[in-house]
Amino acid sequence: MNAKEPSGTGRASLKTRVKTARKRSLASTLWLERQLNDPYVARAKAEGYRSRAAFKLVEIDSRYHILKRGQKVVDLGAAPGGWSQVAAAKVGATDGAGKVFGIDLLPVETIPGVDFRQLDFLIPEAPQILTDWLGGPADVVLSDMAGNTTGHRKTDHLRIVGLVELAADFAAEILAPGGAFLAKVLQGGTETSLLATLKRQFTEVRHVKPKASRADSSELYVLATGFRGRAD
Repeated sequence: MNAKEPSGTGRASLKTRVKTARKRSLASTLWLERQLNDPYVARAKAEGYRSRAAFKLVEIDSRYHILKRGQKVVDLGAAPGGWSQVAAAKVGATDGAGKVFGIDLLPVETIPGVDFRQLDFLIPEAPQILTDWLGGPADVVLSDMAGNTTGHRKTDHLRIVGLVELAADFAAEILAPGGAFLAKVLQGGTETSLLATLKRQFTEVRHVKPKASRADSSELYVLATGFRGRAD
């Protein structure tokens, strides 16, 4: 798959409007309307990606080159599999050069080059299980996870920061020296304590806002590269 950003046509396009059905809430109607008018959703379908989120990883990797042929990659909260698809293509997992393990609490349909397992990464034995599966430490840990939102900005921010902290702690258990960690956060960035920890563990830490993120979305990504080792 060769993903590129959708380009403009040079003229205004007609926007699809969705009428509010009797059993559909206004929020559901607005979400459906947004999906129907999203060029990345259309591109994901056309190019065979499981989700529009694939283009976010494509864009981030094109800028920072975190995925390389032969690497071992772990995708946390992998469902529906868009990021795993991109990782598999980048590391050569389909021809056996690299490995991609996608883990989730939910089952995920098979993708060539990706080994999906139902697993809770929070259980104590999860790091050892992943290391055994990979046959050694991981080169990259990815996390596009986001907890269920409440609509309350502060609460949602605390929830996702807590999830990122857990993902970062897990990454520190299984990453090889020089490895990378990429995870979703929310606007406002990473909490001070987590940011300080990442800066001790990695040589470089930055926040990234890919163009594929919706303009009205508060999502942001933290990218940490050059893993030094766990900072306890």
